Amino acid sequence: MTAPYLHAAIDLGASSARLFAGRLDGGRLVASEVTRLPNGPVRLPGGWHWDILRIHQGMLDGLAQLSRQVDGEPMWAGIDGWGVDYGLLDEAGRLLGQPFHYRDERTSGYVRAADEVVGQGRIYEATGVQQMKINTLYQLMAGRQSAAYASAAQLLMVPDLLAYFLTGESRFERTNASTTQLVDVRTGEVVDWLARALGLRPELFAPSIDPGEMLGPALADVASSVELRSPLSVVAVASHDTASAVLGVPATVDDFAYVVSGTWSLVGFELDRPVIDEASRHANFSNEVGVDGTIRFLRNVMGFWMLQECERTWAASGVTRDLGKLLAEAANCPGFRSLVDTADPDFAQPGNMPSRILAACAKTGEPVPDSDAAVVRCVIDSMALAIAETLETAERCAQRHASVVHVVGGGSANDLFVELIAAATGLEVVAGPVEASAIGNLLIQLRTAGLVGDRKEMRALVASSFAMKRVLPDPDLCQQARRARRRLDEAAVSRS
Repeated sequence: MTAPYLHAAIDLGASSARLFAGRLDGGRLVASEVTRLPNGPVRLPGGWHWDILRIHQGMLDGLAQLSRQVDGEPMWAGIDGWGVDYGLLDEAGRLLGQPFHYRDERTSGYVRAADEVVGQGRIYEATGVQQMKINTLYQLMAGRQSAAYASAAQLLMVPDLLAYFLTGESRFERTNASTTQLVDVRTGEVVDWLARALGLRPELFAPSIDPGEMLGPALADVASSVELRSPLSVVAVASHDTASAVLGVPATVDDFAYVVSGTWSLVGFELDRPVIDEASRHANFSNEVGVDGTIRFLRNVMGFWMLQECERTWAASGVTRDLGKLLAEAANCPGFRSLVDTADPDFAQPGNMPSRILAACAKTGEPVPDSDAAVVRCVIDSMALAIAETLETAERCAQRHASVVHVVGGGSANDLFVELIAAATGLEVVAGPVEASAIGNLLIQLRTAGLVGDRKEMRALVASSFAMKRVLPDPDLCQQARRARRRLDEAAVSRS
């Protein structure tokens, strides 16, 4: 069966924004990249921000380019992206400044402030979301005295904001809403008492919408501004990119774990119900809404941000470093020789990442990497161990056992990373697809069009449409990983 519409997936990532065209053709999902824009934090006098207007214009230009390719054929589009960040609109629907970037330091101290007013236990019980200072809750607390907040009539999460720019429709899509730490994961509703106790305005949030509902057609003036030649309708998809990526996991069994690997690594299980108890709170696990009322039980751990910052730092110093070549060289470096705690807050901020890594190794008595490739190997090894530890904790908290780990997203194309995850977890790893978020975005659109059925059918479609790589744990690497874990545990005990 061939889809009656061309489907466009706008997939916003923290390092790039992409537009993909997709169609069900001959029983396979065919997807191709139309355009890709670099993305990242922009430093302004008021802090770190996103250049959301450039992203909007770039995606709009991509849609216009696609419309020329299909010669006026009707199109649907869906938008997914990262969580927690938002834009504020005034009463006339005008954007009140560029959205803050989640790595902006203005939220420092607000986790403690919220704890003093409400208590982290009560916040977790109400929302089920892991404590991270980047969460919307703390961003709003940091901004509640600003002129923009005082003038705001509505708050839209970043993917919802781009949908608003396209359609004029304001909605609060549930999978992304659940990342705010202001929504009850069990009901999907804003926790009014929590917002008000912290001096926030729950009325700012737009009406909710579920994945698969239609938002509406593109605004006429927006379409004409780029000479969009095709009628365009916008569908609400799972607008949190992790929710879309988990939907795009080509799992054939129920007891799978996932690693959605990009700037962050999101590690966890798909569950039928949330796990909200003291064990999951102390382990800092999140319960976020997935497709069809499922729960993404996960923890954010370090992704490729550290390497992206290394690459940026080297480029700023005038020394060109090809990360692909460095990764190939890193594969020949001794495994698990130098390790760092990727959860160290010092690694979360923009800055000179290579020097921070060297300093961290020196401070903890680890061998200091002696080359750029050794720095890369240190980061990849440390990421793999953090993922393994997170998965073990998830199994204990959720009382689940994973039989296979699916790695999707950009990291799934990194052979060394995938091999190290297999070694650190001792489990078979299935790597791919790389563009799982865009694929999950397209799957919701296809289901809305009546062309694919439930999640099992969607995942079978992904498995039959895209290449994957299966990696079994290497016994020698497994042994090295176990020794490295013991070394880290012993070092942590001695420091305490």
